[in-house]
Amino acid sequence: MSLDTIDLVILGIYAVFIFGLAQWVSRDKAGASKSSTDYFLASKTLPWWAIGASLIAANISAEQIIGMSGSGFVIGLGIASYEWMAALTLLIVGKYFLPIFIRNEIITMPQFLQQRYGPTIRNVMAVFWLLLYVFVNVTSILWLGSLAVNGVTGLDQTYAIIAIGVFALAYQLWGGLKAVAMTDIVQVVLLVAGGLIIGYIALGQIGGEAGALGGFNTLLTQFPEKFDMILSPDNPQFVNLPGIAVLLGGLWIMNISYWGFNQYIIQRALAAKSIGEAQKGIAFAAYLKLLMPVIVVLPGMAALVLAPNLGQPGQPATDQAYASMMNLLPAGLKGLVFAALIAAIIASLASKVNSISTIFTLDLYAKANKGASDRHLVFVGRMAAIGAMVIGILTARPLLGSFEQGFQFIQEFTGFFTPGIVVIFILGLFWRRASEAGALAGAILSVVLSAVFWWLQFADIFAFPFMNRVGVVFLMSLAAAVIVSLMSPPKAGTMQIRLDGVSYRTSTGFNIAGVGVILFLIAVYAIWW
Repeated sequence: MSLDTIDLVILGIYAVFIFGLAQWVSRDKAGASKSSTDYFLASKTLPWWAIGASLIAANISAEQIIGMSGSGFVIGLGIASYEWMAALTLLIVGKYFLPIFIRNEIITMPQFLQQRYGPTIRNVMAVFWLLLYVFVNVTSILWLGSLAVNGVTGLDQTYAIIAIGVFALAYQLWGGLKAVAMTDIVQVVLLVAGGLIIGYIALGQIGGEAGALGGFNTLLTQFPEKFDMILSPDNPQFVNLPGIAVLLGGLWIMNISYWGFNQYIIQRALAAKSIGEAQKGIAFAAYLKLLMPVIVVLPGMAALVLAPNLGQPGQPATDQAYASMMNLLPAGLKGLVFAALIAAIIASLASKVNSISTIFTLDLYAKANKGASDRHLVFVGRMAAIGAMVIGILTARPLLGSFEQGFQFIQEFTGFFTPGIVVIFILGLFWRRASEAGALAGAILSVVLSAVFWWLQFADIFAFPFMNRVGVVFLMSLAAAVIVSLMSPPKAGTMQIRLDGVSYRTSTGFNIAGVGVILFLIAVYAIWW
């Protein structure tokens, strides 16, 4: 279904406005005069509201809106555990991880690894993150974003991939992180408004005269199994969301890795004016996460009634659930919601590309070219961003074209690495005896064990839900890292992370926010256990 003229006008206004705003907010030190700190960390001047909004804009993209709506159609409300448990994870990151990072003036996660362990693991993990961000994150956003564009406008997916990639690249290329973070305020407002509109109208169509609340009650009545937050082993989707593991198992490892040690996420908090400002931004983001299932899961569940044939032979895939709900909207509103979807895709894609350029430039190129000027480093960062986007555009279809649930693809393959990432960072932050040899052992074993377990499941030899796999691999990798560290203790002088002056005390407001998140989680899991 194509967009009407008014929809195209709204979309055009959004594109011109957000591009212009991105250039305007970074005008103070534009172009080649930017220093590397200006370009990669927004001069360390981000206020809390920009940090919180940018965290969510970087996170909520095609893999959430498109992919999670598809999983909402297939799995149900249980997929919201990723969002709701992330809110609590954010508070843990703000209280226990950020004080150490900011005290040591960390810019990139590989930099922390070098200061804590040594150069080898920095180089290994920098290359790993670049590969992950390009071949999993960038490609998934491009592919799932193109699905939405194709579903709403009919534009060929190849052209949609190119259009999304080029606009996202142009949008952030000149201004760096500041252009991304400051415009994310607008992106998040548009994202929340658009998501609430589509959810309200979709539920309203289900409820008829009873309205959106009646539509929600209809879903509860007709599909009670789709409201199970903790899936039972006999549920066919247990392999994707294995019961109590969402509260006590592997989901914690996935969330801690993503929110605590992920460059394109944590980079926003590292650009804060102070630790207090960063923690306020984290708390703001946590409450936005509590709202996200209404925006990204409910439309997929509404499609159970309004587009029940999704995923069947000859019908669109389940990842078209969100686009099918958008096509219910009248002219004008469809353009607004579509602009919100494009805003989320562009914001997240720009964030990932900016972090790719940051890691490549500061962790690899600058180390090999120690005399490079700030002007030259900014140029290299821009070239790295262009290269990453070109690779993503060329590989998006081959990598994701055969997967029905894009969100599950992302979780499945990032789960190969997240156990090892959490092991090396947790030990690095809180155990002085951890050594580079131990960290490398934990990281390598994480990938090897994950690949073995995945192959056993793929070959129908041993069924092991990936979330459980993540938890088990984490424990095994942790044990290996501890044993090797005890056998091969750190060399003198390698530990350059300073812990003096680090305080884990948080403000009263932050503590109240934490209690509020915990009470909310208790309520939703008690109601829909």
